[in-house]
Amino acid sequence: MQVKTLLAVTLGALVLGVGCHRNTRESAKDDMEQAADKTEDAAEKAADKTEDAAEKAADKTEDAAETAGDKIEDATDK
Repeated sequence: MQVKTLLAVTLGALVLGVGCHRNTRESAKDDMEQAADKTEDAAEKAADKTEDAAEKAADKTEDAAETAGDKIEDATDK
């Protein structure tokens, strides 16, 4: 009886271990996919922020050029 019980427990542990290994592997794959998605989202946000900063810098440059042009025009009118 003890031998059969020990054999059943051992076999059950092996089956459970194989199942857990597959679940662990699938879980790791899911984790990697989630990490890739998060990385992609972060890269898109960074690109958007960079684009916004470039647009603001271009607007400031344009405003400064217009102001300088206005000052030159005012100076030549006098």
